[in-house]
Amino acid sequence: MKMDWENEKYSPLVASISFHKVLETLEKIADSDVDYRSEYAKALLKHTEPFPELRDGITDLRELDKHQNLIKNLMADLFPTALQKNEIKAATIPFFNFTFNRTERFEKILKNAGSEFGMSIRNFEEHEFYIFSCCLILNSYYGQKFDFSRPLFYDIPDEDGVMKHYRILYNADFLEIIPTEKAKTITPEDITLLMNNFDDLSLWKDKFPPGSWIVKGFGIVSLFDATSEIAISNLKSNLLLINNSDTKKEVIKEQLEDIFRSIFNIPDIHIGFTEVNNEDNSFKAPPFKGIRSHVLFDCDEMECSEVFCNQTLDTMFGGKKNFIISDVEEFLANKELDARFAEHLLSQDIRSIILAPIVKNDRLLGFFEVVSSKARELNSINAVKLDYILPYLTDTIDRNYSELQNEIDAIIQNEYTAIHNSVYWKFRDEALKHIADPDKELSYKEIVFKEVYPLYGQIDIKGSSTARNDSIEKDLIRQIEKLLSVFRFIHKQEKLPLIQQHVYELENMENELKNSLKADTESIVQSYIATEIHPILEHFDTANTEVHDKIEDYFKTLDSKVKMVYDCRKDFDETLSLINKQMAAILDQKQVEAQAFFPHYYERFKTDGVEHNLYIGASISPKSNYSPLYLSNLRLWQMQAMCEMESEYYRIRPTLPYDLDVTSLILVFSSPISIRFRMDEKRFDVDGTYNARYEVVKKRIDKAYIKGTTKRITEKGKLTIVYSQKQEEMEYRRYIQYLQHNNMLDGVVENFEVEDLQGVTGLKALRVDILYNNSQRPNEALSYDDLIKEFSEKK
Repeated sequence: MKMDWENEKYSPLVASISFHKVLETLEKIADSDVDYRSEYAKALLKHTEPFPELRDGITDLRELDKHQNLIKNLMADLFPTALQKNEIKAATIPFFNFTFNRTERFEKILKNAGSEFGMSIRNFEEHEFYIFSCCLILNSYYGQKFDFSRPLFYDIPDEDGVMKHYRILYNADFLEIIPTEKAKTITPEDITLLMNNFDDLSLWKDKFPPGSWIVKGFGIVSLFDATSEIAISNLKSNLLLINNSDTKKEVIKEQLEDIFRSIFNIPDIHIGFTEVNNEDNSFKAPPFKGIRSHVLFDCDEMECSEVFCNQTLDTMFGGKKNFIISDVEEFLANKELDARFAEHLLSQDIRSIILAPIVKNDRLLGFFEVVSSKARELNSINAVKLDYILPYLTDTIDRNYSELQNEIDAIIQNEYTAIHNSVYWKFRDEALKHIADPDKELSYKEIVFKEVYPLYGQIDIKGSSTARNDSIEKDLIRQIEKLLSVFRFIHKQEKLPLIQQHVYELENMENELKNSLKADTESIVQSYIATEIHPILEHFDTANTEVHDKIEDYFKTLDSKVKMVYDCRKDFDETLSLINKQMAAILDQKQVEAQAFFPHYYERFKTDGVEHNLYIGASISPKSNYSPLYLSNLRLWQMQAMCEMESEYYRIRPTLPYDLDVTSLILVFSSPISIRFRMDEKRFDVDGTYNARYEVVKKRIDKAYIKGTTKRITEKGKLTIVYSQKQEEMEYRRYIQYLQHNNMLDGVVENFEVEDLQGVTGLKALRVDILYNNSQRPNEALSYDDLIKEFSEKK
C-alpha cells in the first residue's frame, strides 16, 4: 500500500513524528519505583537513549522503519497485544494519509486491498484539509473551540474487490503545535475574519503560510467498520436518483449492485424486480428502465401458475415473506413441480436467490430479487439484512409507481380526455368539496360554463376518402398481380387443377377491383388471400427449387406486420398521420401565445385533418376582467393560425410520400352559448336546445355547397369563413384586410351564400386565397426522413 507524505506541501503544518510525551510518561513511572512497572520503564528508556530523534522528532519516514520494534515497545500500552487481531488502529498525524505501528487487523485489511491501493480520506480535498489543519492550530495553540469535526471515512476494498467503508476517529492527546519563524501572530480580529470566510482559501494561507507550524508527536487513528451503515445511506441517496431523469438508469443500477455487494459482502451479487399484477394473477417485467426480472422466462408477462406451482405461490403470496433458494441445484432435485423455474435460474447462472416481497398498504407490488452465481451465498440468515433495506426500497418503488401513474394520467389527459388548464380550476374546486368532506354523500355536480363565445376551425384533408380507396385499390391490384405471376409460374411447372382454379378466381377479383371498389372489397380480398391463397403457398411441397424460390420471393415483398402488399396504404397512412401531427403541433404551439391574451377553453381533434374548438367568456376565468376585445383578438389569432397551418402544409407537401390537398374553414357564431361537461361521455358539449344549432352547423358545414351550385364552399389553398350576420361579415372583412396587408391573404375576396342545411338557413361565406410565404417554402434538400426528424425535435 502506498503512503501519502505529500500532504505537508498543502498544509500549514510540518509533521515531526515524536514520542516525547510517551517518554515523559515513562520517566514519571521510572521515578515512582512501583515494582515491575518502574523496572520496565527504566529498561525501555535505556533502549531509547541512543536515539534522540525519538524525542526530538522524525521527519523522514525511513527512520520509522529503522526503529520499528522500539516504537512498537514504546506504544505497547496504547496498542495492547491482546487486541491486535480485533482493533483497526494505527499511529498517524491527523488528516495526513499515512500510518505506522498498525495493528495486525489493520495490516491485513491493507494487504487485501493490494499494493497499488492508495489510502485517502473520502471527499477530503486540499481546501478542506488546509482549513482543518488551521483549525487544529487555532484550537490547540490559541485556545479556540472551532467545531470542525465531521464524519470522515476510508473506503478500502477487500480481497474480492467489495468496497468496505471505515469510520475514522482521531486521538490527538500526544500532539503539540509549535510555531516556526514563518508563523504569523493571529489576533482576535483575524480569528473573527477567518470564522466568516471558510471559502476564502487564500485568506487562510495568508494567516497560516504553508509549513509555518510544526505538529510534533503522533496521533492515534481508530477505524470502525461502518460498511452496512454507509451502504444503507448510499442506498437512500441512489434511490432518490432513480427519479432524476438526467441520471442514467444503468449507472444507478451498477451503483445499487455495488451497495448490495457491500451490505452482503458478496462480490457477484445482482439485483432485479418482478412486478405482480394482482388483478390478472401474473408476473410482469418491471416498468423501470435499467432493472430486469430474473423470474420471467424471456418475456414481459407470465401467469403466476406458469412460473411456480400452487404450493410455492401460497408460500410467496400468503405470508408475504422472503422466498429463499440457497441452493438452486438442490431445489431442482427436490422440487419437481418447480423444476422449470429452477432450470431457468441455472440458465442465467443463478445458484442462490432471495425474492423479497414489496408490500405497501397491504398490497403486494412485486418481488425484489437478489441473486448470486454461488450456491448458499444467499440464505435465510443473511436475508435478514434486507429487513433494514426493504422500507426504503418499498417507498421508492411505490413512489415510482405513483409517478408512473401520474405520467399515464398525463398522457391520457393530453391525448385522450384532456381537461384544459383554463377550466381545470372548476374541476379542482368540485373535487376538493368531496375530499374535504368524504363522509358526506355528495353527488358530483355537472360542470357548466355559461355565456361563452364559441370559435370553430378546421383544416381538412380534401378527398381523403377517395385517396384512401385509391391506395387500397392499388395495393390489392399489385398483390393480385404478384399472386397471378406466382400461380401461373407454378401451373407451368406442375399442372394442378387447384392452381388453375385460383388463377381464375384471382383474375375475376382483379377485374372487379379495376371496375369499382365497394365498402367490403378490401376485407373480402384480404380474407381470401389470408385463408385460401397463403396457406397453399406456405405449405406447397415441391422439389422444384425455382417454384420454391418464386414463392419465397413473393413473401419477401409483403409487409412484415400485415403480411400483405401495403405500400400505398402505408404511404397514405403516414402522410395523413404526419399532416395531422404537424398541424396539431403548430396549433398547440400557437395556443400558448393565445392563452396569454386571456384564458379560454381549447380542444382539438385529429380526424382526416385537425379540428379545434375555442370557448371564451367571463365564466371561463372569473378572476380575470373579460372584455369583448379578447373575443375579437382571439378571432384574429384564429385566422392567423389557420394561415400558418396552411403555409406549413405547403412547405412539407413536396416531401410527403402521398400527395394530398387540404382545405381550411372557420365558423363564426356571435351568440353566447353554454357548455356542459358530460359526465357519461367525459367531454364538453353545448348545453340547451337553442345552442344545439351551433353543433348541427359544425357537423355539416364542411360538406356544404355554394347555394345554387355543385361546388363545395371549401377549396384548396383558400380560407373559408362561414357566418350568418352582417356585423360578423364586416368584422371579418377588417381582419382579412389586415392579413392582406401582412401578405398572409390574397387581395380577391369571394362572397356567396351557403346552401340551406337541415334546420339551418341563411348562412353566408367569405373565401380568400392564402398566400404562402416564400420563406416557408421547402428546401429542395428536405427529405421525408428530415421531416420526421424535424417533427420529433419540435415535439
